[in-house]
Amino acid sequence: MLKLMDGQLNHAPCGFLTLSEKGKIVSINQTLLSILDYHMDQLNGKSINSILSVPSQMFYQFYFVPLLKVKGKIEELYISLESSSKREIPVIVNAVQQTLNGETVTNCILFPIRQRSEYENELLIAKKNAEAALVEKHQANEALERALTKLKHKQEKLLELYEQTSRELELARTIQKTSLTKPILTNDIQIEAFHQASSELSGDIYGFYQIDKHRYGVILLDVMGHGISSALITMSLHSLFQRLISFGMNTKTVMKELDDHLHNLFQDYEEVRHYCTAIYLLIDTKKQEIEYCNAGHPPAFWQDLQRNQQELGATNVPIGMFEEVDYNNKTISYSPGDRLLLYTDGVGEPLGTGHLATLLSESTTSPLVQLKENITDSIATQGNSHQQDDDQCFILIELK
Repeated sequence: MLKLMDGQLNHAPCGFLTLSEKGKIVSINQTLLSILDYHMDQLNGKSINSILSVPSQMFYQFYFVPLLKVKGKIEELYISLESSSKREIPVIVNAVQQTLNGETVTNCILFPIRQRSEYENELLIAKKNAEAALVEKHQANEALERALTKLKHKQEKLLELYEQTSRELELARTIQKTSLTKPILTNDIQIEAFHQASSELSGDIYGFYQIDKHRYGVILLDVMGHGISSALITMSLHSLFQRLISFGMNTKTVMKELDDHLHNLFQDYEEVRHYCTAIYLLIDTKKQEIEYCNAGHPPAFWQDLQRNQQELGATNVPIGMFEEVDYNNKTISYSPGDRLLLYTDGVGEPLGTGHLATLLSESTTSPLVQLKENITDSIATQGNSHQQDDDQCFILIELK
């Protein structure tokens, strides 16, 4: 049965569409329904061809589907939709294929470009008018002047549209970047972090906060995928975990609240559900204890002054994956001089956990900022031989 998206995606300023492996429409948001002038029941069980123009139907079959099978994703593809009244609607499509619950689905984002097409059509009309005006010299000069003026006006409009889109993406990137917390340095603890998105927006996010005189909360999350959809989810989670940590909630309560939030966000839409790995540390500098909860996240490294290392491995499944999960936490005692390294897959996979452990061990007597620089240098070196296709983030903690 065709499903309608809800929440932020349902009324997003662009169309969202999920297709089955056979090209059936599985889910669709209200924005796209409004663009197409369709009701939910009219598209129930329908093929993608029912909303494509005839040329785009052929293009979908002979180009879109093969390209998706080869690359697993499609970026900035131009096709034409057809509304219920047979009106053609040009759009730009970004799509990614993924497997959810054993079924292969394709998630698509569609950006209508009707205004752009109208400008292009007007430019063509202006050109034809200029050419026709050349038949008579006097009329040609006047018509050419008008056409050039109109052409300049349309070019300015197109430039404005481009600049507006660039500004909006930059604003979203700036908002996400400014939401990341600044380094902490006190008599009891030092915290440093590194964050680098694979594109304009990131699916990784972190936060560390001083709750009271002796307690600090440190959290690192990695939402499945990256780009716009993952970034929207990270920002939604950010406002929630910032509030929960500030209230001094214990680690398993924080994870449970984040898990419930993701389930509510994608309620009844399993095929588009996103899950998220996360690790949260609640550090008490007075008791010299760390309570932690790891929800399917890469294990954090804990190292003492003698360079002995332990891993704070997963204590639970990722958040948003299964409902009614009881999250478990663990508590460890630390000594002054101990250090911790938390990281996401974008750091662990290209460098390898063995290399990270070595960097941590070799920098025992070095300042924390030097250790941070050593890791970022290694990331940059690996970047020369590996294409960066995932967000990169890590946190360093020194306990005093």
